[in-house]
Formats: sequence, C-alpha cells, structure tokens
Amino acid sequence: MCRNIRPLNNFAPPASNDEVHAAALQYVRKVAGTTKPSAGNQAAFDRAVHEIAHITRHLVDDLVTTAPPKDREVEAEKARARARERYGA
Repeated sequence: MCRNIRPLNNFAPPASNDEVHAAALQYVRKVAGTTKPSAGNQAAFDRAVHEIAHITRHLVDDLVTTAPPKDREVEAEKARARARERYGA
C-alpha cells in the first residue's frame, strides 16, 4: 500500500488537498492493516486520516527548498520508464 504514497513536496502546481488526503489515507490503511475498517473503528480511522492530512498539509506548505519545482508530467514519465524497465514492455 505505501508504494502508492507519492512525494508531494516541490511540485508546480503544489500538491492539492485531494493528493494530501489520499496520502494520509494510504498511510492510515498501512498502519491499521486494513483498507476498510469495521463499523466500530470507522470514526477512529476517519479521525486519523483527517489529522494526518492536516499535519501533512502543514509539512508540505512549510518545507523550503532551493531546487526548482518539479513538473508532474515529467516525473510521471520517469516513473513509467522505471516501470517499463522493471517489469518489461
């Protein structure tokens, strides 16, 4: 599951709230060991996702770098090229 968490820092345009939420959801799923919590755990699961997304948003907003922002399409193509090399065409 964690391989689905993508780097969010230093992109143009900056990471959206949906991307931050998706990363938080993947993290909570990994830590909880489940993709779908039971009804009794749903509130705790949702609260954890919300809090982690909130903290992640602050982290991404507060990080400082001197590197130029990365282009999402260029990074996606690099990832596709790595996948082709790893798994074959």
